[in-house]
Amino acid sequence: MTLFVFDIETVPDVAAGRKLHGLDGLSDYEVAEAMFQLRRQKTGSDFLPHHLQRVVAISAVLRTRDQLKVWSLGNPDSDEKELVTRFFDGIERYTPTLVSWNGGGFDLPVLHYRGLVNGVSAGRYWDQGEDDPSFKWNNYISRYHARHTDLMDLMAMYTGRANAPLDEIAALCGFPGKMGMSGAKVWDAYQAGQIGAIRDYCETDVLNTYLVYQRFELLRGRINGEAYAAECAFVRAALKADNKPHLNEFLNNWSE
Repeated sequence: MTLFVFDIETVPDVAAGRKLHGLDGLSDYEVAEAMFQLRRQKTGSDFLPHHLQRVVAISAVLRTRDQLKVWSLGNPDSDEKELVTRFFDGIERYTPTLVSWNGGGFDLPVLHYRGLVNGVSAGRYWDQGEDDPSFKWNNYISRYHARHTDLMDLMAMYTGRANAPLDEIAALCGFPGKMGMSGAKVWDAYQAGQIGAIRDYCETDVLNTYLVYQRFELLRGRINGEAYAAECAFVRAALKADNKPHLNEFLNNWSE
């Protein structure tokens, strides 16, 4: 089985803000602030709706039988269309099992809208049995199918009342959790030109998700304690071999 654990980072789509709210002549910062203010007036929160979130990073842990790879799709200069295209192209090519934390509530809906806006094609991902009959009973779209596991949604028994934040669950399990940044700081970092730091942060977030998923595999009896310990050792060895500063920091903060 090919396992693809993913996470995205987003910023306000200021071009959409200008178009939808007639904000021509304002700077990106001013447009974003106006979008936040309009959202607060409507909902009490400045969290923008999914279709007004622009993707600036997609990070993943890819686990095959013999390899574990942690990386961010594209490169720091890649535009949104390239990032979203690469995500869906990977599904088209490998048909992996997707794993996320709140991917059903945030990441995938954002990718749906941004794929639509950018004219991306993703036939394998959207197949519900029309092309491959087996996808009628197990596909990426239906909530209770296994090609995508939203760990947060599943652990909460599909009720928002029991949702938990990834960083707290990761920390409780002995994993690093948040390291130096949070989703709320991504817009400021992006304006400061720190796309590399955003990609590094996204990679550590997706590593937390991967490790929590391994603990979940232990919880549901798919692996035993010995196999879980072996997988953790495998992850540590892979991160040490990469020898990247943010991954080394992750290792240093991994207390389990």
